[in-house]
Amino acid sequence: MLQQRRSPQSTAAWLLALIVLPYVAVPIFVMVGFRKRPGSDNAITFRDIDAVEPVCTLDRVLRSYDLPPAAAGHTFDLQVTPGQARAALHALIDGAEERIDTVFYHVGRDDEGRAFIEALTRRAGEGVEVRLLMDRLGSLITPVRTLRQFRKAGGKIEYFSPFVKRPQRGHLNLRNHRKMLIVDDARVFAGGRNVADVYLSGSDDAWVDLSFTLTGPAVRSFTDVFESDWSGAGGRTRDHDQPPVYTGTCTAQLVASGPDLPHDGFHDALLNAFHRATDRIWISTPYFLPTDGQSEALAIAARRGVDVRLILPRTSNQKTADFARGAYLRELEAAGGRILLFEDRMMHAKMGVIDGAGYVGSTNFDVRSMLLNFEDALVVHDEDSVACLSDWFIARSKACTEGIGEYSTLRRIAEGFFRIGAPML
Repeated sequence: MLQQRRSPQSTAAWLLALIVLPYVAVPIFVMVGFRKRPGSDNAITFRDIDAVEPVCTLDRVLRSYDLPPAAAGHTFDLQVTPGQARAALHALIDGAEERIDTVFYHVGRDDEGRAFIEALTRRAGEGVEVRLLMDRLGSLITPVRTLRQFRKAGGKIEYFSPFVKRPQRGHLNLRNHRKMLIVDDARVFAGGRNVADVYLSGSDDAWVDLSFTLTGPAVRSFTDVFESDWSGAGGRTRDHDQPPVYTGTCTAQLVASGPDLPHDGFHDALLNAFHRATDRIWISTPYFLPTDGQSEALAIAARRGVDVRLILPRTSNQKTADFARGAYLRELEAAGGRILLFEDRMMHAKMGVIDGAGYVGSTNFDVRSMLLNFEDALVVHDEDSVACLSDWFIARSKACTEGIGEYSTLRRIAEGFFRIGAPML
């Protein structure tokens, strides 16, 4: 445990558990306590793309970790409603000519999950090569009959970190939280949305979330990530010979993170950006359980006069995370940060704007996403793309109530207790 790089509170939490409840904690640690896979034979290898000159310190830090550099020539379209996302996702599927590669943490056994699999099945039956990767825990309950038809049509399915087969390929605690669909190595759908009714339907209780479609050189990096994931799940990889396509004015870069990389590049790049920010740090996340370094950096930025704002759902779908976030939010609010609680429904969007750069993707602002899960995020640097994210943030802010409010002493004690275990949530 001490040989692995961890946040201090994570190490302390595990040590406390091992001392107080060793007979319980030891087997749990063996199953879920590892966070990197040294020597992994499916570590991501990124192919070269034509980079622009480093555009900011965020880009420089990411390059120092051998992550893909910022490149020009992208089109970037943000989907802010479930209807827009569903239309974009199915348009890509319908427009595929040769292949579809897709990975989702969760594909639901509901109308949207079945419609998605049926669309893939139809394209597989028409001769398109279709590969579908799902996380075994996130997609524990799937549309079995529809998936059976998908296989019969020629579609290929793999599960990430299955519980019984190939357990040596990953520990239970390391989940593939990525969400992407790649068509013909040229177009990508990605972001924070899974495939289920709460993400894509037009119902009144559909979650607020973000996704995007992208063309351009960074698509090559997305395919590199997918091939690594597919190989790690036991699938046979293939060569990609599609040259990068430069089609638009967006400057962007893919940031992958997880156990398949030897570092925590996204976490560290954000930490550096928080310390260097001079204007604004705006973040939307469903869960706020930062590392100590991130929490301190945000508080210091607020004290320096940086406009630090945080949007979260007033009540998320994870009650323990809601308890554990309280102490962090109070500290940030006391330092001058603005806490905006979204009242209408579940807010699941993961995005941020830091001065002149922005990001959107699958990464929650918690220890699990930053240091454990397989994640992906797109960082954008051009003015128009950053403005899209900023405008969305401002619009959502109008539906929020500012301030965490006062709670009883008992509630604060409970929050402190849950904070101890935050690294393991």
